[in-house]
Amino acid sequence: LLVESGGGSVQAGGSLTLSCEVSGYWYYYSMAWFRQGPGKEREGVASLNIAGSTSYADSVKGRFTISRHGAQNRILLQMNSLRPEDSATYYCAACRGMTPFQALAGDGAQCESWGLGTQVTVST
Repeated sequence: LLVESGGGSVQAGGSLTLSCEVSGYWYYYSMAWFRQGPGKEREGVASLNIAGSTSYADSVKGRFTISRHGAQNRILLQMNSLRPEDSATYYCAACRGMTPFQALAGDGAQCESWGLGTQVTVST
């Protein structure tokens, strides 16, 4: 079970931190954040595995950071320097047997578990 939180509305240039609470053991998974904006296809944003390896979409490199929150089973997405084009519903996904790079490929159809999403709106 994946439960996202932390979405909201922010002005361009601002920051938000999304959280994904993971129920269960995810040793063999890469955990990923995807997003889908209005009229757009779902796209991978950031991913990490249990070893701490990460992967990012080019559009968010240098602005977003994915991490694991200490001993808790939370996957965080720190989003800085937000832009209007970052507005989307953000989803947490568990992608079994994949590297973080593989987990971000395509629209996430290869990932087996999904949260319900959290909305992020960035205004000018």
